Amino acid sequence: MKEEQVYLGRDEIPRQWYNIHADMPKKLDPPLHPGTQQPAKPEDFAAIFPEPLIEQEVSLEQWIPIPQDVLDVLALWRPTPLIRARHLEAALNTPAQIWFKYEGVSPAGSHKPNTAVAQAYFNKIAGTKRLATETGAGQWGSALSFACCKFGLECKVYMVKVSYHQKPYRRSLMHLWGAQVVPSPSRDTQTGRSILEKDPECPGSLGIAISEAIEDTVTHPGTKYSLGSVLNHVCLHQTVIGLETKEQFRRAGVKPDILIGCCGGGSNFAGFVFPFAGEKIRGESDYQLVGVEPAACPTMTRGEFRYDFGDTAGMTPLMPMFTLGHDFMPPGIHAGGLRYHGMAPLVSELVREEIIEARSVKQLPTFEAAVIFARTEGIVPAPESAHAIRVAIDEAIKAREEKTPKVIAFCLSGHGFLDLASYDAYFAGKLQDYEYVPQTTSS
Repeated sequence: MKEEQVYLGRDEIPRQWYNIHADMPKKLDPPLHPGTQQPAKPEDFAAIFPEPLIEQEVSLEQWIPIPQDVLDVLALWRPTPLIRARHLEAALNTPAQIWFKYEGVSPAGSHKPNTAVAQAYFNKIAGTKRLATETGAGQWGSALSFACCKFGLECKVYMVKVSYHQKPYRRSLMHLWGAQVVPSPSRDTQTGRSILEKDPECPGSLGIAISEAIEDTVTHPGTKYSLGSVLNHVCLHQTVIGLETKEQFRRAGVKPDILIGCCGGGSNFAGFVFPFAGEKIRGESDYQLVGVEPAACPTMTRGEFRYDFGDTAGMTPLMPMFTLGHDFMPPGIHAGGLRYHGMAPLVSELVREEIIEARSVKQLPTFEAAVIFARTEGIVPAPESAHAIRVAIDEAIKAREEKTPKVIAFCLSGHGFLDLASYDAYFAGKLQDYEYVPQTTSS
């Protein structure tokens, strides 16, 4: 019997990040300055990012070395296991193999520390004293709080209000690691105050929280901004996931056919599939790469590809991406980390080039898949990750119906131990499916 769980040693963490932009035939169009709306120069980002991260953001180098200080922290939990879901396969009576890369073993319980640690390190060596950020469901906020704790930085987190109340224990984690956390929209920024004046009950969104964090950054000396998804350097740092997965599949003697990840801003999906997408671009292998988003916030499947702001207030550079409009207010679904109006430019471009396929799934079938997975494999998945599980199950059922022994792999980007209130709501019949309703958008 082949290995069911494939582990790598601590000395086998990838030593370099993979930059897919170097292999893409069509390079990304440049971001635009939010004021002039002309192509932004690297120095235009200096007010919010440290120089090393700006260099990574615009780099066309295929491989970028991972500093030893970053590797030393990543080694607290990396490499993460690649596990075959034998019990799920049996429950589905499928000829397909189902594998999952489990990122829930990190200190914060998700993939987010992969980039949080790197960003905290590069800010530290650049002289930053304090980081400001936003978080949706709290995975990113807790990850950056952990990373700032490791490198001695202060951390201020603007947490989307609906998740701030839905997921109180993520706030507890952030406080445990020394961060200050406020619900967004907040009274701490002009952006937040102006939104609350118009709508005191505003549930918040990632776009609003980003605006608040950037305003905080530019009004506090010694502060830089840190983003947990979307940007090129964030996707870059996450490629440790896919690089490990490639090596683990090689050792297991297995070649995946379908690789699946959930998509909010695109970071865990990019980290998981970009090393495989690079092979596909170079003509070395062929894979089906599927990004899964919520039907309530269907950025790739129903959004428009164009330049748009990354935040609600229009303070960030405009990026070429699939977007629902930066003033889109998503419903309060329980996959808070996927409630973002835009998609990473690198992911967006690969969707346009048909290297990557996009799908959307509704909330109730997603939770149904999460329950099936928890009852077969024993791991409680985050609601975000359950989107990938839903499509993995759908593909396994398709393989059964077509009698094709596919190898399906997905990124289980985080555990759901702090999301149990969402499961309680599901079992109580309090969750509902939302249909996307186009709103008037700003250009």
